[in-house]
Amino acid sequence: MPTTDTTRRLWRDVSVFDGLSTLPEPMTVITQGPCIETIAPSCELSAEPCAGTIDMGSGGVMTPGLIDCHTHLVFGGQRAGEFESRLEGVSYAEIARQGGGILGTVKATRDASDETLYDAAAKRLMAMIDDGVTTVEIKSGYGLSVEHELRMLRIARRLGNELPVRVTTTLLAAHAVPPEFKGDPDGYIDLVCQEILPRASREGLADAVDVFCENIAFDLDQCRRVFEAAKAHGLPVKAHAEQLSLMGASRLTAQYAGLSADHIEYLDDAGIDAMAAAGCVAVLLPGAFHTLRETRCPPIAALRAAGVPMAVSSDANPGTSPIFFPTLMLNLACTLFRLTPQEALAGMTRHAAQALGESRLGHLTPGATADLCVWNVESPAELAYAVQPGRLRHRLLEGVLTHG
Repeated sequence: MPTTDTTRRLWRDVSVFDGLSTLPEPMTVITQGPCIETIAPSCELSAEPCAGTIDMGSGGVMTPGLIDCHTHLVFGGQRAGEFESRLEGVSYAEIARQGGGILGTVKATRDASDETLYDAAAKRLMAMIDDGVTTVEIKSGYGLSVEHELRMLRIARRLGNELPVRVTTTLLAAHAVPPEFKGDPDGYIDLVCQEILPRASREGLADAVDVFCENIAFDLDQCRRVFEAAKAHGLPVKAHAEQLSLMGASRLTAQYAGLSADHIEYLDDAGIDAMAAAGCVAVLLPGAFHTLRETRCPPIAALRAAGVPMAVSSDANPGTSPIFFPTLMLNLACTLFRLTPQEALAGMTRHAAQALGESRLGHLTPGATADLCVWNVESPAELAYAVQPGRLRHRLLEGVLTHG
């Protein structure tokens, strides 16, 4: 995270995407230290408020800093062999039943040293920072024991302390049943609820709690137990929901005022209604959809009609979305899910912030946190239209210039 910076900076005649829509005319933007001070039409702003600023130039597109609200960046090993198996017709579920998938990464993660895990995750995260990310959520879930789940969360916290990015952490101990609890998922959920989650809360390592509710993972009752434990420790919840089948996880998450239900390819009308009533964000993960070559899209039109906020995220992980290029997700969200470029960009800014419970992030308004990016493009739609590195001109994190 950046140190305190009181610098005043000024951008002239930029096209501003405020987190929901593009403002209708060229704007002048002034930041003061960690906050946005002024956003006003350039033609209306006098010279007086611009005095004492550092002129950052003119033109281009300004957006809030991108927010990747669903990632699994800390892991050991790689799963290229599974990628080949899927190309030969083996399903994700079958790979998991054979002991691969998540459990393969669990073994590699447990075997790796702290420094190996940190160094590998830092390289992935720096690539995302260079692509405009200012906030990233990092889940555990590849440790599946008290020791290794807490270790993953500590490494994630360290990434946020040592790199120019804001990191939020999520405890995903209910990701899979570890080998030592094979055949006893309820026994493992006891461990999650009675030991792992309380330790993570007590040590301040988790900002939220996630579950994988699916027929190859945990059922509704088991996920409910985790949610109850999270509630007892004052932690918000979210879920991997309706990815491979309809389990009712989105409704369960809404019942607990969850931040988000993620994946949701099999989401039904009852789930949509529950999410809309609870203000629960739908997190779309087109990278996993693309990598797994899925064919059932999330119910975008129904979510749109119900007014459910739709976030977009990378799901960056070693198996089902080994993609660490956030702006590619804007393109995939449009081409695969038929979001508009504006919806996709809102999905990686304002709605992604909402999925993390971060009200001061993801939008460009006076008083908001000065997390922002200026891009060498002519319109915000270009960020979704073209898959192209090197477009980032300036990046600010809490008013501190990190790029440009």
